[in-house]
Amino acid sequence: MPVYLIADVKVTDESWIPDYAANVHDIVHKHGGKYLSRSANITNIEGEPLDTTLIALLEFPSLESAQAFVKDPDYASFGQSRRDGSISRFNVIDDTDVAGTIPYLTKG
Repeated sequence: MPVYLIADVKVTDESWIPDYAANVHDIVHKHGGKYLSRSANITNIEGEPLDTTLIALLEFPSLESAQAFVKDPDYASFGQSRRDGSISRFNVIDDTDVAGTIPYLTKG
C-alpha cells in the first residue's frame, strides 16, 4: 500500500538547501520513493496558516520504505543539516479513507 510522506518545513537557515536539494532525491529513489512536489509556493485557502516556508510531498511503496529512507545512513548528514537549519515535521499518511465512503479508497 503506498504511503505519502509530508515534509512540513520552516527554513531558519538556507545554507543546507542546495546540498540537500541536489542529493536527497537519489536517496529517496533508492527506497522506491519519488517526489510528487517540493514547493515553496504555499497558498493558505482556509484556517490559520502554518508557519511553513516549504512543503514536500513524497510517495513511497510502503511505510517501511519511508522509514528506511529516513533511517538510511546516506541520509543522516542531510537530515541533520535540515534539522539544524529548519523547524520541520515529517508525517506519513496512507491511502485510506477513514470514513470509508470513497469507493476508490480502502476503508481505514
